[in-house]
Amino acid sequence: MNHRCLLIAGGLAALPLAPAFAAPPHAQDGDTAARQPHHDHADDQIVVTGIRRPAGDVLGGVSVIDRADLAREVRPSIGETLARQPGLSATSFGPTASRPIIRGLSGDRIRVLTDGIGSLDVSSSSADHAPAINPLTAERIEVLRGPSALLFGSSAIGGVVNVIDTRIPRREPEGGYDVDALLTYGTAAKERSANIATSVALGSHWVGHVDGNWSKSDDQRTGGYLLSRGLREQAAASPFEEVRDLAALRGRLPNTAAEAKELAGGVAYVDGPLNIGASVTRHTALYGVPIRFSLNPAVEAEAPRIDVEQTRYDMRAEVPLSGAFRQVRLRGGYANYRHDELEEDGAIGTSFFSKGGEGRAELVQNERGGWGGTSGVQYLGRNVRIRGDEKFLPDSRQKQLGLFTMQTLISGPVRLEGGARLEFSRLSADQDDLLGTPEQSRRFRTLSLSAGGSYDLGSDWRAGLTLSRSARAPSIDELFANGPHAGTQAFEVGDPDLDPERSLSAEASLRRSEGPVKFTGTLYFSRFANFIYQAPTGSVEEVLPVYSYRQGRAKYYGFELEANAHLGKALGIDWDGELVADATRATIRGYGPAPQIPPLRMIGALKGTIGSFDGRLEAEHAFRQNRNADLETETPAYTLVNASVDWHPLPDNLGLTLSLAANNIFDVVARRHASLLKDYAPLAGRDVRLSATLHL
Repeated sequence: MNHRCLLIAGGLAALPLAPAFAAPPHAQDGDTAARQPHHDHADDQIVVTGIRRPAGDVLGGVSVIDRADLAREVRPSIGETLARQPGLSATSFGPTASRPIIRGLSGDRIRVLTDGIGSLDVSSSSADHAPAINPLTAERIEVLRGPSALLFGSSAIGGVVNVIDTRIPRREPEGGYDVDALLTYGTAAKERSANIATSVALGSHWVGHVDGNWSKSDDQRTGGYLLSRGLREQAAASPFEEVRDLAALRGRLPNTAAEAKELAGGVAYVDGPLNIGASVTRHTALYGVPIRFSLNPAVEAEAPRIDVEQTRYDMRAEVPLSGAFRQVRLRGGYANYRHDELEEDGAIGTSFFSKGGEGRAELVQNERGGWGGTSGVQYLGRNVRIRGDEKFLPDSRQKQLGLFTMQTLISGPVRLEGGARLEFSRLSADQDDLLGTPEQSRRFRTLSLSAGGSYDLGSDWRAGLTLSRSARAPSIDELFANGPHAGTQAFEVGDPDLDPERSLSAEASLRRSEGPVKFTGTLYFSRFANFIYQAPTGSVEEVLPVYSYRQGRAKYYGFELEANAHLGKALGIDWDGELVADATRATIRGYGPAPQIPPLRMIGALKGTIGSFDGRLEAEHAFRQNRNADLETETPAYTLVNASVDWHPLPDNLGLTLSLAANNIFDVVARRHASLLKDYAPLAGRDVRLSATLHL
């Protein structure tokens, strides 16, 4: 968990600062940090929109998984890759389809981005839909929590995950070329993956880029029984032998094998601060969804597989200006996405289609007297269609226009920030005789505001407070759904009369980003009005329980804590300690506890460095979650013990790292409360992972 470098790509959360913190020309994309010795922790600054700032100056929670940490943390899904970051969990719908959960919020409240632009898929509509983003391609992954995330759109009310890659080059490679490679092997699912990327100077300030990756895994092995204790007891008591046999299932998790491929190319013109480029990416994947075993012999348990393909086009332009404004930034993406949900015999049961794009234009101010900022406009447009047996949504369209600004004033020990976003949304659906829904259209205008500041307390300590008023327009699914949804095992009924979701939030932080002990503590509280949630109606349609979208008041509050301490040197080893803790509590008025809320969690780690070796031993403990929503079951506590060692075999080439890691060493059965499949699909058992990374 490395917090030394953050770049909010494309200037989406621009926070100006004094020129003294400006990064050197070839360090703005974080590459300089990657070339430093593996044990050098001196560069404890964050890069925001290409400008270097001390970490303590940034309001709101930020986490960064850099290239070195990704070698240890990377998994087939973005959710599992990030699951151990402060305040984060994952939907864990199998090892492949796992989206991030931030502070207990997920789905359409979390934006998953590629270099500042949305994933342009249908992953937010269902837990079994994997984002069309492969973590193997990441140079680093950034997580932004708190009010500043709203600059990415109202759907970021819970937070932002931004996957930074190098597909549109930002600089001319030193020596004429760059090469990055990653090879991994994991025993729990016989996971094999490879990624290679290269950028080449073409002359006259032109830079070309090509990358490709491949990953394949078998069914995931777990640490014990597949079914939870309660389901095993029900199965064992069944009068049907085929149901009783389910109680003994253990080991491999059926129907979780996966394979993914990706190929991308890009080109850019780079001349100092002038940067103009484009890229194209082809993504394909085939993965299985864990079987939700049926204890009723009259109901067949399905074993669906999902076949994904997406072609995506991206562009970026950064043009320097003079006078009152320093730079104009343009960023856009367009994608054609499709996935087929396959039956066991390979026949297509249901197909999902999404086509559309997103673009941003931003104007960055030159700092004057400590005051600076960024203002811009964002547009998102997409069409969604579903065809097949499990269609639950009519043909729908979303158009969204946002105007935003973020302003910062720095005066001595005080740093003040203010932001605003005005958003216009139109969501419409065609008449659908199969679903029995009429032609419908809704328009929304939402306003989000935030204000905050931080104060330098001395001795490298800084305290901050942010207040915000946020608003989110309902999603297409929340408004127009009216059919069976296999991914959630529910018959979903939307409400076309929903109002925008609003929240009032406060976030207080205390940080120390320098010295032998570094600390970040955050308390947050959000009071929602018109909070949108699903509730069971008690009726059944097409053998599925009916869940309808409703609105009510809700409270979300919790804390995040992260501490790092240099413990000194003993036995020739430099020792460091790390502690992470987080918890969220959420209640919906008139309904009770909100569903899928992660419990209190603590992670403790001891790290050591000697010569060309780095080692890490950690324990993660998730407490029991017995504060459950209607129809949820209690989730037992679990403790995972992990260890890893990194070897840098070539002293003159620190870009080569060989790693050995053992996760869940004691092969315990662990179930993540945030997963809809936790009672059927535990997390991976003991997993020994080998990886090799190369950066030239």
